Amino acid sequence: MLEKTDLILMEDPGSVDEGVTIGYPTGRSIPDPTLRIGRGANLRSGTVVYVGTTIGHGLQTGHNVVIREENVIGDNVGIWSNSVIDYGCRIGNNVKIHSNVYVAQFTTIEDDAFLAPGVSVANDMRPLCAECTHAGGPTIKRGARIGVNVTILPRVVIGEYALVGAGSVVTKDVPPYAVVYGNPARVATSVDEIDCPLHPDEKAYVNGLKNRCGAH
Repeated sequence: MLEKTDLILMEDPGSVDEGVTIGYPTGRSIPDPTLRIGRGANLRSGTVVYVGTTIGHGLQTGHNVVIREENVIGDNVGIWSNSVIDYGCRIGNNVKIHSNVYVAQFTTIEDDAFLAPGVSVANDMRPLCAECTHAGGPTIKRGARIGVNVTILPRVVIGEYALVGAGSVVTKDVPPYAVVYGNPARVATSVDEIDCPLHPDEKAYVNGLKNRCGAH
């Protein structure tokens, strides 16, 4: 079944709580105001999804999530409570965005990335300069992991499977598979060198992916 109005195309949802707003109008002029949401969406109370965005299958939201217009969001994306996805972003498949996260306009987040609670993404190199925001937000590459309360500055590229430590301020590009932390964030090691805290003789990651520690 496909629910269809003039501006909303929504395939079979999983669940939509009371207090969810689907197809909120934008104050901006956009070329295509149609909102498209794939099947199996579970939207919790307080979620607001603007017109003009395209979302794949299996979206999960927490409470009070805002998804602005002109975003393209992939399949099986989770966006948890009190997080905001501003307009013009590109978000891949299997991305997890935890609570109280702000994703600025024109940010790119690739497949399998993870943003921990309190991450803030900036896109304005000169605050209050509207033109500067169009220079682009950061790019978070496939599988990158961003720790709690990290701040990412405009146009920074965080490489594939990199790990950014909690509380860091990322001012420069981060190499793939690097572990960085601090203010400003600096490279400390690679993810494959991190020991598993529960299994002393094993590494936490192999080739950037979570190791099956204790499964041997």
